[in-house]
Amino acid sequence: METELSHISYCTLVFMKDIRELLQEKGKTYALFLLETASQVTCHFIKCCDAADSSSRSAAFGSMMRRLRLQPLPDDIKDKLTDNHLDNKHLFGGAAAALFKSLQEKGFTLWGSKHSWNWNAVDIGPKRDLVGELAFAVRNRTHLHFGLYHSLFEWFNPLFLQDKESKFARDVFATQKSIPELYELINQYQPEVLWSDGDGVAPDTYWNSTGFLAWLYNESPVRDTVVTNDRWGTGSICKHGGYYTCTDRYNPGHLLPHKWENCMTIDKSSWGYRRNALLKDYLTIEELVKTLVETVSCGGNLLMNVGPTHDGRIIPIFQERLRQMGQWLKVNGEGIYRSKPWRAQNDSITPAVWYTSKPEENSVYAFFLEWPTTTVLVLGEPFAVDGETKVNLVGYAQPLKWLALDSQGIVVVLPRLNPGQLPCQWSWALKLTSVA
Repeated sequence: METELSHISYCTLVFMKDIRELLQEKGKTYALFLLETASQVTCHFIKCCDAADSSSRSAAFGSMMRRLRLQPLPDDIKDKLTDNHLDNKHLFGGAAAALFKSLQEKGFTLWGSKHSWNWNAVDIGPKRDLVGELAFAVRNRTHLHFGLYHSLFEWFNPLFLQDKESKFARDVFATQKSIPELYELINQYQPEVLWSDGDGVAPDTYWNSTGFLAWLYNESPVRDTVVTNDRWGTGSICKHGGYYTCTDRYNPGHLLPHKWENCMTIDKSSWGYRRNALLKDYLTIEELVKTLVETVSCGGNLLMNVGPTHDGRIIPIFQERLRQMGQWLKVNGEGIYRSKPWRAQNDSITPAVWYTSKPEENSVYAFFLEWPTTTVLVLGEPFAVDGETKVNLVGYAQPLKWLALDSQGIVVVLPRLNPGQLPCQWSWALKLTSVA
């Protein structure tokens, strides 16, 4: 089987809670940008870990490289793997943190890990510390926070397969490979977000998850800032973690008592880049904004993933979606960032209306996904306060007229605007001040 080594596989835009506030359980909103990369070697692992001496390991490694025909990246590709893309702030509109996928389930590390001998981006391929370069670029050239993704298990690592065969009575892979890499990542790069994944059906005791997390939160260099998710062993997902991820595309549609995240992709069928994808395979910006509004109104974070090409380019349709999301957030972000769920998540009269709130400002935001065919929008949830309630269309200068219903709810008169006068496209927000 022939394949080639690709280094850029995933790029994710995530809308989450403020990193520090999330850690302190204060529930305010932020946006998180994830840039994930990994090897695309899907069918092989270097099976030389048990070789008796270094020459045997080297011979086995060379044989594997020749069989897979893995070659260092050409200079023109290496030149593209720079942090120049981070200058494009419009592409990353609304983002507040970057999380780099340091290692995926194939075991190829994107830094020179001493626990992944000759199977890392410093020893082969680009021969560069991609994690370190991006960490430096993010921290010195953007406003983003920096985080790291790490997969606990590796599909084809013989040490893991042997541990699995023993029903995890052995823990050689966890203690000699996976967990040491986690300590190495934290100490060397000091991320503010640690996104764990891939427990490989092994229990948290096999991974010593509680021991690692106790060190992370109490003794590590990022103990005061780090945030983690819930993927730390079988049985932990959607039960234990700084925020729950539950399943991919998780969107309960109602408020949960714990912070959670909706992990989804713009490509409906893939987390990576597909050359054969059709236009219908991509979510529209209307669908993405709808997903964002629904998720945030229910107290969740939105992880929006796109897949760059093998040389790190984000194709135009993904660029368009990211730019559109940034444009929409530039207008309506005040109802997303640092918001909290309201007492009602969606409206009881008009469908496709979702609420967020800012109690410290005495404000509620009503996001409506469809502009009414008339100039009237009926909201069944707000209680108007006579002489105090104000209604504004976010991004529009003039206050709006409204009328209170008999018992509960208000009728808002929207302005007559042509498409060029609308403050934004795809979805709109009303700011309701002093409503109950």
